[in-house]
Amino acid sequence: MSFQERYQMWLKNSYFDEEIREELKQLNDQQEIEDRFYKDLEFGTGGLRGIMAAGTNRMNKYVIRKVTQGLAEYICDHGPEGMKRGVVIAYDSRWFSADFALEAALILAQNGVKAYLFDELRPTPELSFAVRELKTIAGIVVTASHNPKAYNGYKVYWEDGGQVPPAQADEILARIEARESWLGIEPMSKEAAKREGLLQMIGSEIDHVYLSRVKELALHPELDAQQGKELSIVYTPFHGAGNKLVRSALAELGFSSVTVVKEQEQPDPNFTTIPYPNPEIPSTFDLAREYGKNVEAELLLATDPDSDRLGVVLRAPNGDYRQLSGNQIGVLLTYYVLSQKKNLGILPEKAAIIKTIASTDLADEVARYFKVAVENVLTGFKFIAEKEKEMEDGGWGKFQFGFEESYGYLAGDFVRDKDGIIASILLAEAALYYRNTEHRSLFEVLESIYQMFGYYLDSQESLTLEGHQGQEEMVRIMDSLRQEEIRELCGIQIVKIDDYEQQIGKNLVTGQSYSLTLPRSNVLRFSFSGGGFVMVRPSGTEPKIKFYFSVKADSQSVAEESLRMVKDDVMNRIALIRSK
Repeated sequence: MSFQERYQMWLKNSYFDEEIREELKQLNDQQEIEDRFYKDLEFGTGGLRGIMAAGTNRMNKYVIRKVTQGLAEYICDHGPEGMKRGVVIAYDSRWFSADFALEAALILAQNGVKAYLFDELRPTPELSFAVRELKTIAGIVVTASHNPKAYNGYKVYWEDGGQVPPAQADEILARIEARESWLGIEPMSKEAAKREGLLQMIGSEIDHVYLSRVKELALHPELDAQQGKELSIVYTPFHGAGNKLVRSALAELGFSSVTVVKEQEQPDPNFTTIPYPNPEIPSTFDLAREYGKNVEAELLLATDPDSDRLGVVLRAPNGDYRQLSGNQIGVLLTYYVLSQKKNLGILPEKAAIIKTIASTDLADEVARYFKVAVENVLTGFKFIAEKEKEMEDGGWGKFQFGFEESYGYLAGDFVRDKDGIIASILLAEAALYYRNTEHRSLFEVLESIYQMFGYYLDSQESLTLEGHQGQEEMVRIMDSLRQEEIRELCGIQIVKIDDYEQQIGKNLVTGQSYSLTLPRSNVLRFSFSGGGFVMVRPSGTEPKIKFYFSVKADSQSVAEESLRMVKDDVMNRIALIRSK
């Protein structure tokens, strides 16, 4: 069926509600119509994400219906036990999140699959926990995480609490694609679903159990209880789902001096006070900085709308506030967790951390210092969770901490996704411990790590390339980088090129090739002599191609200059490719 035929079906068939059809009537741009209908919104290993609007390549209740129908059919294939175990569903503060979550629950119910639906917005990591706690066969969270306000998404989790693995995702996708028609997928009524025991609302009872497990991760709970009130913290949930649980976790441990940014406390799908609900962006902390100055806070914390990411800003000795990168937070927490467990005598044999190939190699050096193994996985926290499960099932490793450079962190074994609540309590405790016990700030701890292992500095750039043409341009960029064997960038020698799409690496010094064991992925990674790398990958969730830069030097000033030069060299090369 052509995109025009799809458009006409949605425009004219009474299955689609009047609001959707009216929206489509207003379209007069053929390129916009093509972009909305030339394909289905892609269902990948984590689910789907897109702009909210009418169309097969957009997020709307009809896309939710079709995808959930495919999931329901896959669960029904597991028989009555799987259907009875059911699916737990959470959602964030975005437009239509609650509506999409209920729609999914009622489609499941119509197929005889039980749905547990949270009574109000909840963080993504709590959804992961709830899958494990309720022993459901799957989970759904309606969120677009840190994307702009125009987006929403639908992530699927499997029975271990991790994002649905590739094999199961392929099975679900096969059932979605087997249904060519968009028509005739109808939800059960809410009243009937409740009456038949196929819809159960859940809430605070899950919160209490989850928070009790989070608090168990504190390494110095007595210090927290006795002196936590001395640490002044400003927290903002960015109008999202983290507000109640982050504050509760901190307060119950003893961190009672927490000031919330009032303007960003309540859910707001327009994210009115911030340009983009992503704590990686410095300007999102503008209000928190003002609050910090007023209360002389030492620590500013921010979670994104579904509270799986944590951003951190620290007060410097001169009173200014400086934002940490995701890698700096990850290294600080890795160092804190491993060093304190070693000091307390609770660092187990076969201890391991897990990080992504896009994250700083400084964490590898820290782990080796404590004789802890490192597992590097593809970008995406689902791969960290999968590796943790492999360790657990195989008994060959004891997971201690995991992180990715995009502000995602995890400790413990009861959540299988990045967790902004867990990261918040560990970061607060680390700041308190070093200040009150070792009389050092987190800046001073980070500086000591650099002095031990070298100054690793990192940065990122992204090119937004939207629509069909954008996808073609991404392909051209990646093809060109593969064809040109780049041996140096601004004078810094490249010693290895790893192509995860071809699953082949090459040592440029010896000329030898080797196999890469990670799953196939459209990623190129160029490793520098002496440490650091450049990595390029198209995003799996946004219309962007991402560039990761990491350099190592003996001093901060040299590292800063090297980082600037490497970025300029790479981005000039990309501009040249695009101009051809």
